[in-house]
Amino acid sequence: MINYHTIAWPELSTEAEISIFKPVAGIPEYHVMIRLTDTKCDATEQFRRINTTIRLLQTHLQDHTQEVMLVWKRYFVSDAVNQSGFINSTDNSSAVSIVQQPPIDGTKVAVWLYFSANVHLTKDDHGIIMEHSVYRHLYHTQIFSQGADAGEQTEILFKKYIELLAAQGCTLEKHCQRTWVFVHDVDTQYAGMVAARRTCFESEGLTKDTHFVASTGIEGRYIYPETLVFMDAYAIQGIQSEQIQYLYAPTHLNPTHQYGVTFERGTAIHYGDRRHIFISGTASINNRGEIEHPDDLLRQTDRMFENIRTLLAEAGAGMTDVMYLIVYLRDIADYEAIASYMRQYYPHTPQVIVWAPVCRTGWLVEAECMAVKEIGDRRFGAF
Repeated sequence: MINYHTIAWPELSTEAEISIFKPVAGIPEYHVMIRLTDTKCDATEQFRRINTTIRLLQTHLQDHTQEVMLVWKRYFVSDAVNQSGFINSTDNSSAVSIVQQPPIDGTKVAVWLYFSANVHLTKDDHGIIMEHSVYRHLYHTQIFSQGADAGEQTEILFKKYIELLAAQGCTLEKHCQRTWVFVHDVDTQYAGMVAARRTCFESEGLTKDTHFVASTGIEGRYIYPETLVFMDAYAIQGIQSEQIQYLYAPTHLNPTHQYGVTFERGTAIHYGDRRHIFISGTASINNRGEIEHPDDLLRQTDRMFENIRTLLAEAGAGMTDVMYLIVYLRDIADYEAIASYMRQYYPHTPQVIVWAPVCRTGWLVEAECMAVKEIGDRRFGAF
């Protein structure tokens, strides 16, 4: 069971929604969503308040028995080109991701943080390596390239990522567990990304007969206007194939390759002391690959969460094990309806609602999450 609570800083008009996983044995993990409660101040002040809150939160989370480390932070911003200067690009202590997916609550920035305790962090090109137990966790962010179109940029950035993995003795096929692929103008550029990713995966041994990678492919802009595609990714060195469980939920979902894309619906990683479950971007879809409830936002939202719950259940988990939720909306006018829905059904889970159209125009809403369950498999090392 996850412990949820919220801390507010009235003087900064910020609040942090926190999920804490503290197993009986093993290191704790924390996911946090920080948001502003005041939309009136300018960008300079909003980012100052967010960054001040991050520092205060790090102090708050410290425990006299162990050092809590900030591993990852993703800024959701309203104008990446002009706002990137407010974010410390020289921060070598954690992996930093910046994506233009505006929070729809009227603010210019929100941030998602991941902390762990008693881990060793080292800087790597485009990211951070976290070491603990028998594993090395590789967080690479903001991988991008130059190219004439989305397909060419995707081809080059995956080559870059494969090289980054190879430098650490890893491969895409054996070690990568999660990607986030951000596509500028997803309605027109997504197809080019998908085709190039498929070609790359085939060359690396990822096919419908082997496996793919849990992923979210979604609208998002980078700090450089010419960038059409960029990516964040997570890989684990030291993992065995027997630790990885791919989630299918065949009563509700179909294999993605049946409609031409190449990602896993979800992936569970089994450790000696816990289970991590990564749920890819999930929308209102059935097991024939069709959109359920066209034009009906709330019924799509119901089906989306039904799909997520079914995937989680396949890994022995439920919504009370979820550490964070990111909700992507196509139409900003739907914000109040979705915010009300989330307050009713998932009021305690750290979450952010952002503007980011999904890869099919008929999907009005999509969500992703990550869950942790205290189910250990003694065949494997602890997290």
